[in-house]
Amino acid sequence: MSTDPSTLAAVTDLPLLYTYRRCPYAMRARMALLWAQRPFAALEIELRHKPAALLAISPKATVPVLHLSDGTVLEQSWDIMAWALQGSEQEDAWQRAQEPTMLTLLQRNDGEFKRLLDAYKYPERQQLPLGREQARHQALETTLMPLEVLLQHSRYLAGEQPSATDLALWPFVRQFAAVDPAWFEAQALPAVQAWLQRGLSSALFQTCMAKLPAHTVLAFPKAPPHPFDPP
Repeated sequence: MSTDPSTLAAVTDLPLLYTYRRCPYAMRARMALLWAQRPFAALEIELRHKPAALLAISPKATVPVLHLSDGTVLEQSWDIMAWALQGSEQEDAWQRAQEPTMLTLLQRNDGEFKRLLDAYKYPERQQLPLGREQARHQALETTLMPLEVLLQHSRYLAGEQPSATDLALWPFVRQFAAVDPAWFEAQALPAVQAWLQRGLSSALFQTCMAKLPAHTVLAFPKAPPHPFDPP
């Protein structure tokens, strides 16, 4: 199937998401689209062989990128989440994520925590003057322990129901935990660990992680109507 977005409307008439399965930014975008029940097509890229169509609409060439049927291009994951959730049945989940406390969590996650996560997971690639264990400790102190305090009082970050902030942070905490699962499980973070497991075991996350062949435009699978219901 052609990957030229100019042919997509004739094929599916769906927004096209350029994505990479393991990218945490792309995960949050896919989860928001699925949760809002916004049908979309997806093109799984290969990082070393990015499609010309992606480069043509987004010179930065990092995923996710959502190409809408009217030609609009959304290049940031949070913008994609906003487009998906606003005006959907999950509008409230978006609005609760606009509270100052939630926006501060997002900023910290996408800034300091992401830098520390990279230094922890890929120490050989980093220029930060931090050792791997020091980066891990700083991430624990500055991000995970504050999350623990917050989650001691509610099931999710913004209350008893998930919000866009949960979707935005889950993929990054997941990536952090996966570097050394035994160490993560040994930390005094019971609320964070339960919150993370709650997200990763949801039908929403399971659907989000569907495997697609690279370089092929396909309609993405749909999530169940109530993806956070207990099994």
